[in-house]
Amino acid sequence: MATIQLKSDAIFELLQRFLETDEGIAVKNKINLVYQFNLAPEKIGKDEVSYTIDLKKGEVIKGPYQGGKTDATFTLRDEDFVKLADGKLNPQGVLKVKGSLSAAQKFTPDIFPKRPKL
Repeated sequence: MATIQLKSDAIFELLQRFLETDEGIAVKNKINLVYQFNLAPEKIGKDEVSYTIDLKKGEVIKGPYQGGKTDATFTLRDEDFVKLADGKLNPQGVLKVKGSLSAAQKFTPDIFPKRPKL
């Protein structure tokens, strides 16, 4: 099976680098939760790619979370994730959430480093 390239792959790479900075470490320490994202290239439920954002350890992993249960799991389309990361999307209605709602509400666009406008 071919590896699916997502538009959001670059955002996760940026997030990993951000979490290694002082500002990123402060975000990690403040939130201290584990999130999993299941991203669909086209349609939710088909060819989903998982990413784990571990804000306990400060790392981003391509793949499902291996350490037990996540605090919250989000399922959405790749292009909606990109808009969400840029703060240009209201997550109501486009995001499926499993797990703790209070943990899910702590995951805001502020977590993402600001990307340069191209």
